[in-house]
Amino acid sequence: MASKQRRVLLVNRYFHPDTSATSQIASDLAAFLAGQGWEVVAITGAGRYDDPTRRLDPEAVLPGVSIHRVGPLVEAGPSLLRRAAAALAMHAALAFEVWRRARAGDLVVVKTDPPLLSVSLLPVVLARRLRQVNWLQDIYPEVAAELGVKAGRGLLGGVLRSLRNASLRHAVMNVAVGDGMKTKVAGFGVPASRIATICNWCDDRRIQPADTEPNRLRRDWGLQDKFVIGYSGNLGRAHEIDTLIGAARLLRDEPGIAFLFIGNGYLIPCLKRAVADQGLETMFRFRPYQDAGTLPQSLTVPDIHWLSLNPRLEGLIVPSKFYGIAAAGKPMIAVMARDGEISSLIRRSDCGAVVAPGDSVGFATIVREWRSRPDLLAEKGRNARALIDSGLDRLSSLHGWQELLLSVEGPAKSRAPRP
Repeated sequence: MASKQRRVLLVNRYFHPDTSATSQIASDLAAFLAGQGWEVVAITGAGRYDDPTRRLDPEAVLPGVSIHRVGPLVEAGPSLLRRAAAALAMHAALAFEVWRRARAGDLVVVKTDPPLLSVSLLPVVLARRLRQVNWLQDIYPEVAAELGVKAGRGLLGGVLRSLRNASLRHAVMNVAVGDGMKTKVAGFGVPASRIATICNWCDDRRIQPADTEPNRLRRDWGLQDKFVIGYSGNLGRAHEIDTLIGAARLLRDEPGIAFLFIGNGYLIPCLKRAVADQGLETMFRFRPYQDAGTLPQSLTVPDIHWLSLNPRLEGLIVPSKFYGIAAAGKPMIAVMARDGEISSLIRRSDCGAVVAPGDSVGFATIVREWRSRPDLLAEKGRNARALIDSGLDRLSSLHGWQELLLSVEGPAKSRAPRP
């Protein structure tokens, strides 16, 4: 097992006690490695994902993990220039802190928030003789380009891609969160021996299928007698809402159907406007982000969960909320490419259905069928949980991470990393 001589720095904008998805899995990995005897240093921002103007509790600790919070609390605002300035400030603060804290030979696990963080840290990695492991939650600037951001295209986009590729090729390992993403990374000229796939996870010990007791949140939110189609988390630019709105219009005359949105994001105001314009207010409920301790209950409120991903972003992003939904034993309707990463998992495990973007009729048809077939709904929910228990559980992924880090901790030139 690991010893105290093994040291790893983990760098991400958000960390414990922040409750965002990237924070939770980064914090899980840090706590696990610390429990296995590693010396773990977390270098992170001081703000919260759900409210960037609020500072995280400076006294918050994670046993065995040394946490160093950097960067000012800056609300980026709607201006592209302000967002760019805030991102650059965070890049600089994180890179400088790695310079201060790192020792020659350390492993440094670099996540992708803020985007292209591996590029900012590469000079520090080279100067301090560190071993860089890139943990790819998404791939920029391609994501930005697909979402219409001009900086992701043209000359600047080309320069950013070249710098990003250099940071991937230099790393001792690049960890993708899906096989489609792994294929994309290989296409950047990264040796196959330096690319691995480890899926994201959720706390599947706490998140369990609901028992026979009535869900308290369903009662508190007035959903006891409703058939609920739910969404939990960030609803951002990578998603699509037109298919859902179209399905809601088709279902509006069927009593007892409700759409529940828990969280926030770029598309939430757009969704609220569309709901109002279409006269669908009675069908929709909007709730803010819930405390992390409430997640096991909130994920079991819906009868069906809805997932979405712009097909152009397949291989660039993997919706990690899939794992929490599956752990809760809930079936899902995925509006995304039929041959995508999550779509393939859903089809293989028979834990839901995949609908092409724009197919509102297909979406509404599935809701009607599943509502009339509680036995089918329950079976798909059981299949979802079984998929998690078959090897996509939290502990399996954490052990996979430790094995990978052990494989790359030796001298880079004398010890080849395992794929």
